[in-house]
Amino acid sequence: MSSNKNGQTGISRSLCEEIPDVPTPALPESIGNAAEMIIESGSIISACGEYTVQCLTIIGQIEGHYILSPQNKTTKYEHIIPQLVSVEQSESIDGLLIILNTVGGDVEAGLAIAELVAGMTKPVVSLVLGGGHSIGVPIAVAAKRSFIARSATMTIHPVRMNGLMLGVPQAFEYFQRMQSRITKFVTDNSSISPERYNELALNTDELVMDIGTILDGKEAVGEGLIDSVGTLRDAVACLHKMIDTAKSKEKKKKAKAK
Repeated sequence: MSSNKNGQTGISRSLCEEIPDVPTPALPESIGNAAEMIIESGSIISACGEYTVQCLTIIGQIEGHYILSPQNKTTKYEHIIPQLVSVEQSESIDGLLIILNTVGGDVEAGLAIAELVAGMTKPVVSLVLGGGHSIGVPIAVAAKRSFIARSATMTIHPVRMNGLMLGVPQAFEYFQRMQSRITKFVTDNSSISPERYNELALNTDELVMDIGTILDGKEAVGEGLIDSVGTLRDAVACLHKMIDTAKSKEKKKKAKAK
């Protein structure tokens, strides 16, 4: 240890005096920023060579207009929506990778996220890990290309409501209209037919305490709900290929404009 002019000792100061040209390392700061992004929003921006991709995780229960208890692992839609807008508008981000492991949640919040994803011009790939249940199904199929892990499952069931409900015709009509919105979105963004989707949702032979159907990875692909069975490697490779195609089209467009 060496002493400074005030008599205080410090290892860092003595090292700096001995080696004045040592650059300040940027790695700890970048790690800190990445950790902060993960903690705050469950996302991270990964820059690898010519590809800059934002990874967005949708896990636990999708929280809507009401705050859930602290015991619930939640994804807040007010955090997701600004990120989707930012990715679409950012010139520095080439594509979006969505990782899903959700049990569903607020129907309108989930549909809002799915509609934004479906309307993006940037390359978007989704990967279902663990589960993509309930309202997570529209989000998974909203991507331009969707993957599901072999061990993952997707649960399809009708719209449900917690709490007090009036047993009047208007309530049943409301549920039917909301279910129609979900069915239309899913079938418009996948290869499954409305008739088959409703058949799976209203299945009474599979779930003991509920109605619906659980599809594993291969079954979800076989039904036309998801595009491919795959892993993270497959999803990333597909996204990079989509980015290359998009960049190639953009170059041709600029060349024609000149």
